[in-house]
Amino acid sequence: MEFKEKILVLDFGSQYTQLIARRVREQKVYSEILPYNVTIDRIREFAPKGIILSGGPSSVYDKDAPLPDKAIFSLGVPILGICYGMQLMARMLGGKVAKAAKREYGRAELIIDDDSDLLKGIGMTRRRGTASRAPNVVWMSHGDRIEKYPAGFVKIAHTDNSPVAAMADRKRRFFALQFHPEVVHTENGTKLLKNFVFNISKCRPLWTMKSFIETTVQEIREKAGKDKVVCAISGGVDSAVTAVLMNKAIGKQLTCIFVDNGVLRKGEAVKVETMLKKHFRMNIICVDAADRFLKKLNNVSDPERKRKIIGNEFIHVFQEEAKKIKDTTYLAQGTLYPDVIESISFKGPSAMIKSHHNVGGLLKNMKLKLIEPLRELFKDEVRVLGRELGMPEEIISRHPFPGPGLAIRIIGAVTPVRAEILRQADAIVLEEIKSAGLYDKVWQAFAVLLPIKTVGVMGDERTYENVVAVRAVKSVDGMTADWAQIPYEVLGIISNRIINEVKGVNRVVFDISSKPPSTIEWE
Repeated sequence: MEFKEKILVLDFGSQYTQLIARRVREQKVYSEILPYNVTIDRIREFAPKGIILSGGPSSVYDKDAPLPDKAIFSLGVPILGICYGMQLMARMLGGKVAKAAKREYGRAELIIDDDSDLLKGIGMTRRRGTASRAPNVVWMSHGDRIEKYPAGFVKIAHTDNSPVAAMADRKRRFFALQFHPEVVHTENGTKLLKNFVFNISKCRPLWTMKSFIETTVQEIREKAGKDKVVCAISGGVDSAVTAVLMNKAIGKQLTCIFVDNGVLRKGEAVKVETMLKKHFRMNIICVDAADRFLKKLNNVSDPERKRKIIGNEFIHVFQEEAKKIKDTTYLAQGTLYPDVIESISFKGPSAMIKSHHNVGGLLKNMKLKLIEPLRELFKDEVRVLGRELGMPEEIISRHPFPGPGLAIRIIGAVTPVRAEILRQADAIVLEEIKSAGLYDKVWQAFAVLLPIKTVGVMGDERTYENVVAVRAVKSVDGMTADWAQIPYEVLGIISNRIINEVKGVNRVVFDISSKPPSTIEWE
């Protein structure tokens, strides 16, 4: 997809890299992530109006430290280095980086020395007509520091532990920060990034969902031609938005295929079919393949195997159904940008967290060609897109649901019995969260079936049954999350209902871990 106003983010392995791109996009400017070692020709082809060098776990003086092509500093475009990106810029341009006497992680107070350009508007506090310098809270994560900045640079901010916490070469429009402006913990971080994107890189805010729809619809039409397309429907927001966008582009050339894989939420198939037929009058085929999937998953415990089995079987089903539709050439699916980045570390050395069924489970000999219209979007952008397409809020506002479904919320072996236990327990969690008016206040709430049994007493008899964990988190983007403080009375109702109504469960626990260090999903 081609956009003239764009910022390039080079990835050096930070877990916050995606967040940088998201923060730029929030300003309606397109941003894309490429690996740190991308060729200079590819960067020229991308034609960014500004470049951001991400953070990363390495030290620039390490033997195998990731380094970009030094020619990026000769492109004539503004560059912003963040954390490792700052140290990289300093070292490659002739400065000195050394191990800090004291590592700096978490909250720090930034003192602004020069609030022009990058730090404009965040460094001065005015009281009764006089200006004074006030500290800004920033988020640090580093063990190295700048000992000497390169020729042409000046210090523009410091902390007690970092003599050079921000520096600038205004002539070449190079700027660098020791802290992370992209995280919510940094005060004025968004304003700082806006200064780089608009005031320094001179971008215009042209990245909107309306422009995305116009461009993508045209691309879909050109790619599909007169061929038929099948669209994979999983029940989640991503696939539903994909289907509606595809329908807008090619109409009756599209057939949606919804597969009941045996690990869906309660009533999922009926809800999705009704929405697509009622609101958008789309062609949809519902395939009951629950027994088929559960047979493949039976007693499989490894989460990566679960993902790949489900991904492979989905494609098998789609190919079988597509054969029944003449001239079907393409498969459309709701792959998102984080799916691609988290599954394959081709965009730099960012740690692979998990594979996604959309990406890691595709068959090598798949006969259908792929159309992935959401491949460049983050989850929150997909919701905005859905609203722009006129989709009902009950679908758009649904909590994220993993592609492999309940299979990865069943910790340990998947069996038909365990799947049904979790389906019933999960339905109770959602019913009570909604009843308490909390559904729209949390990012996700769900049940997890644990691979352990505990002793209990029910009806004066000893029991030895399953344990269900309840997980509820608050988040803005899913990149970081805090556990949601669900009222005790609501948790009590959830626990009582699950134990009394779901046969095979005698204990309920509540997960109070945050991301990081934990993930939102258990697998």
